[in-house]
Amino acid sequence: MAKILIIDDEPSILESLEMFLGEKGHQVFKADTGKEGYAIVSREMPEVVILDIRLPDSNGLDVLSRIRESRYSPKVIMMTAYQDMETTIEAMKRGAYDYIHKPLDAELVEKTVNSALHVLQVDRDTPHVKEVETLPRDKDVIIGKSDNMRRIFKMIGLVCQNRATVLVQGETGTGKELIARTIHRSCPFSNEPFVTLDCSASVETLLESELFGHEKGAFTGAVATKRGKIELAGKGTLFLDELGELPLRLQSKFLGFLQRREFTRVGGHEILQSRCRIIGATNRDLTTMVQNKEFKEDLYYRLRVVTMQIPPLRERLSDIPELVKHFLQKINDELQTGVTKLQNGVIERLMAHPWTGNVRELENCLVEVVVRARGNVILLEDLEAILDTNSGLDSEGLFGYSLPSMEKEHIEKTLRHLGWNRTRAAQAMGISLPTLRSKIKKYDIRETSA
Repeated sequence: MAKILIIDDEPSILESLEMFLGEKGHQVFKADTGKEGYAIVSREMPEVVILDIRLPDSNGLDVLSRIRESRYSPKVIMMTAYQDMETTIEAMKRGAYDYIHKPLDAELVEKTVNSALHVLQVDRDTPHVKEVETLPRDKDVIIGKSDNMRRIFKMIGLVCQNRATVLVQGETGTGKELIARTIHRSCPFSNEPFVTLDCSASVETLLESELFGHEKGAFTGAVATKRGKIELAGKGTLFLDELGELPLRLQSKFLGFLQRREFTRVGGHEILQSRCRIIGATNRDLTTMVQNKEFKEDLYYRLRVVTMQIPPLRERLSDIPELVKHFLQKINDELQTGVTKLQNGVIERLMAHPWTGNVRELENCLVEVVVRARGNVILLEDLEAILDTNSGLDSEGLFGYSLPSMEKEHIEKTLRHLGWNRTRAAQAMGISLPTLRSKIKKYDIRETSA
């Protein structure tokens, strides 16, 4: 049983909702003005308030704001007969749990009230994630305690002592630029510039100008002399992202720079010099590109003085709990939210996901689930909805793929990710342990070491 307050100036609405919710076992309070409703909120501390937008003495949105700012803040469900976009947006912006329209649908009212009560119960039962409520830390810190990441940290410690060229390889979303920034920040010349260039962002002619600069009049549109990224980096670091996209002609010119540490601007004759450290990053297999004559072999060996292979998230699943803490703290700081709780099973579900987009995908997923949160707790059902939406198979992959075989594969992957812990796997998939045991038997799933 829950305490529910209804604030509306229509007697028929008050009476029908009182009767309907009372029959469901709830203790119902009524008010026909905003002032009386707020007094009941302060006195009775209801779990849920159903509030009309238009009241005789006040605007329901102002009453919503006042209730949300009070010491005890119930879930507020707004209702109105006027279905306009602006009011709906404003109500959700001010913290309404949901927004329903008149004439009221009994089934929808019950579903919405039960949903609000469910969120409240999960909130009460869920402890805060440790460290999330502390002051914001360095947003650019690399999170990881796994053996794979410890090896990366050691390598950063070695290369930051000198100006050796570094090639950072890894899948999209693994944090290659973050690695590069950390190397620069840890080196003796950290006060010098850190300059980035995305080699896939411009056409070849513009990319050459971006890299080496150009003189006034060098080409149409060159109305002034421009310094390139190499020159701007000075004695600092030049980070070349998507290095595998560098056109072959520019590869030759860039190789010349690496060999002599000299360059000229486009359209210029003056020989310039640079001592900047080069850090290149790519998600492509440069060895294969060399074999296919798509990347110059000499340049490849010049770049791979020190090579760092960044592990994908699926190879460092043990880092996910720490990553979630870090990202929640970062997201709450940036979005001014207060989501500091995770429903039981959320971490297990995150660890069971394949994460083809790696750490970036994890962060984006958490941003979306925080925005969806209607309280300070991340619900497993909200997370499931996001993951299911973002990870569908393409039509080719689905062709001839039966539902039982898909279910079997999903169960096997989840069990493997969680070390064949059946209890955690059941929680991650949102099913009971007996149901999981039944499916394991049905599909003859056996534990493997792989």
